Amino acid sequence: MHKIMAITGASSGIGLATALKFAELGWTVYAGTRNVTRDQDQYADVANLHFMEMEVTDPASMEKAFGVIEQKHGHLDVLLCNAGFGFLRALGQASFEEIQSVFDTNVYGVMHTIRAGLPLLRKSDSAHLIATTSIGGLVGQPFNEIYCAAKFAVEGLLESLATYYKPAFGIDVTLLEPGAIATNFNATVMDHVQKTGGILEDDYKPILTQYMAAFASRNSIPQTSESVADVVVKLVTEMEPKPLRLRTSEKAEAFVQYKVSQDPTGLEGMLNTRKLHLNM
Repeated sequence: MHKIMAITGASSGIGLATALKFAELGWTVYAGTRNVTRDQDQYADVANLHFMEMEVTDPASMEKAFGVIEQKHGHLDVLLCNAGFGFLRALGQASFEEIQSVFDTNVYGVMHTIRAGLPLLRKSDSAHLIATTSIGGLVGQPFNEIYCAAKFAVEGLLESLATYYKPAFGIDVTLLEPGAIATNFNATVMDHVQKTGGILEDDYKPILTQYMAAFASRNSIPQTSESVADVVVKLVTEMEPKPLRLRTSEKAEAFVQYKVSQDPTGLEGMLNTRKLHLNM
């Protein structure tokens, strides 16, 4: 059976890098974007890569996209829920509309995607559901509490689905957990901060300044999108059994292990981790 993959949030970053690598491997890849014409024109010379409108906050858009895949192929082998964005504001600073926007894309968008794609995954003989979360879905961080809450929610969602998707439907489930990535992700976050008043002159400022300095020092050499895409290729094509959780670099693993070392309740076993050594 010819291998079919769908990826949301694939116009840049991890999603695009992964789409390109799987297309090069001969998979038929449907890459979700909001600007089909721009992206299809830019990558017109890449065989097997098809950009498709996938607005994850709109259930109708997702149903339409997967309807096209069903009509053309009748099944889906890998679904990578990758669409999402970061947010840097304290809970006491953020507006309700900002909080809702984070959850609309990062949580409800994942749910809409899975609901639309599940019938096609069930028709595959080797289906795999993957969601890009973050080490922020395992470790809470200052001024990232809204973003982390969204990623914690996705962690809980897929952990729950994994309890029966594999035994009942034959669908593997994996949470992909990167640390800092060298993409436009962080720049987009800071651009939003600047457009909404910059770093505010309030009681939060000293804490935020200290956090940002520590973050910059800890992530002076972030992981590349291509490196994360290599992890996804290895996960899908080589790793058996498929892990529930997979950190994508040694730095990400080390960051999470600090939390594990501080938790006396056996968090390490719950995380069901699989370390991946790719010289990162």
